[in-house]
Amino acid sequence: MKIHAIPRLGLQDNAGHKPLAGSRFVWFQYTEILTGKDGQTPTSADISRLSDLRPDICGLRLDQPRIMGILNVTPDSFSDGGTLANVKAAVARARALAVDADILDIGGESTRPGAETVSVVEEIQRIAPVIRAIRDAGIAIPISIDTRKSEVARAALEAGANMVNDVSALAYDPEIGPLVAEYNVPICLMHTQGGPAKMQNNPYYENVVLDVFDHLERRISAALSAGIAQSRIIVDPGIGFGKNLKHNVSLLRQLSLYHALGVPILIGASRKRLIDEISGAAKATDRMAGSLAVALHAAAQGVQIMRVHDTYETRQALNLFQAMNEGA
Repeated sequence: MKIHAIPRLGLQDNAGHKPLAGSRFVWFQYTEILTGKDGQTPTSADISRLSDLRPDICGLRLDQPRIMGILNVTPDSFSDGGTLANVKAAVARARALAVDADILDIGGESTRPGAETVSVVEEIQRIAPVIRAIRDAGIAIPISIDTRKSEVARAALEAGANMVNDVSALAYDPEIGPLVAEYNVPICLMHTQGGPAKMQNNPYYENVVLDVFDHLERRISAALSAGIAQSRIIVDPGIGFGKNLKHNVSLLRQLSLYHALGVPILIGASRKRLIDEISGAAKATDRMAGSLAVALHAAAQGVQIMRVHDTYETRQALNLFQAMNEGA
């Protein structure tokens, strides 16, 4: 049975209202059964899974939206590839992001549509010196390593990273799950359909919202089987990864469904192509306004982590969102 909590903002004047995933800003009173047997109704356990505050991630309380700042040390990422020429530039960028971000997400391999795989050695050479330099500079913000590979993840964790962001959701490298369990760090499991080289070749779903839910549910089970605690798991529906515009918009409209998985939700739509397809912003760097629109929509759906390029602007927007809705 899939239960969708219908999110609301504003005045809470009924004792039956529940916080959505422990949010200080988003609540629900009504639910809808999307799949299940006739006559089924939500149990108290179902409601608790929808309403309970999620465990802290990297010491961050998740009763409010958190910002993950993107720091790509790659030559070919779709938006900012090649902009950080050396370790010094990467540390300067990390310091600037840390002013407004809650987490840094460092990646050494682009997984944009059409991207080619980077060797383990090269990926480690890109990310490990940067992470060590950030820590040596006294920048204490939590660091996520954006990688599909266990050896890269290990090198990053040894250098000072605090969590793993795996776009393959443990499917690319079977050793990454046990590694995360060994280090007892959080992991984000993202949905994708196929690898970067071919994922945009006519992606198909019977029902993208439910199909992605089922996939993430299976990947959570795989993570648990690998020894990862549920309190360490985050999910990401994977906007733009093996999805066309209709798929992406459908997922964004129904983001709150994924609270039924019982774990925090991360959304990464910053500067992505769907913003161009809807608004005509051809250059990735011209998509900040669209990125903010998605971030605020996600916040209103109770999403806990926003992965973004423009941390200052996103922080400003979320501060206003919180001021207008907290304790309403």
